[in-house]
Amino acid sequence: MSTEPTSSRSVSTRVVLADDHGMVREALRKLIEARGDIQVVAEAGDGREAVELCARHRPDVAVIDLWMPRLSGADATRQIVSQGGTAVLILTMHESWSHVRDALMAGASGYVVKTAASSQLLEAIDAVRAGRAFVSPAISQHVVDAVRAGDDRRAGPLAVLTERERQVLQLVAEGLSSKEIAAQLGLSVKTADAHRANLMSKLQIRKTSGLVRFAIREGLIAP
Repeated sequence: MSTEPTSSRSVSTRVVLADDHGMVREALRKLIEARGDIQVVAEAGDGREAVELCARHRPDVAVIDLWMPRLSGADATRQIVSQGGTAVLILTMHESWSHVRDALMAGASGYVVKTAASSQLLEAIDAVRAGRAFVSPAISQHVVDAVRAGDDRRAGPLAVLTERERQVLQLVAEGLSSKEIAAQLGLSVKTADAHRANLMSKLQIRKTSGLVRFAIREGLIAP
């Protein structure tokens, strides 16, 4: 449900917040409006509502989470940017290059991770409001590495995985358990599980059966 502004004070920056967790939105609103010159004009609990509220309020900045119901943050970003007049700032827990790349390709002007200091969010809002790009220092190395490697949308989906993650993916697809994968690669079971979770997150695949289909499609294992 959207929340309309209750303050009539004059502000320099108008913001729409979009996150599917109400408590997160409440905390972000308090943080943002504490500065005095930024006002949250509306809040959205899903991506589709975020698009609708941006069309209605025409805010200067939309602060959007990547993973939301009904419409993903990346798809919502694409639609909001196409409306014109609103800069999109992604605020998310995801630090992998695949997520950063998808957001930037969708038209986001900034990308901030939720583990960053609160001052970084305000700095990012100021930057995208002024027409500048902003990327959290925590993920800036991903951007540098991708540019150096010539990474773009034409790169295959396996390009987002590390060498170790590709190894784990292949072994998972071949039917090995985490204990067996750990033994083969000389890892602890906990580390093997972490690599498995990371690759599933990067590929946005939630089930082992999905990993198997992906590995077959990408030629890692025979059908």
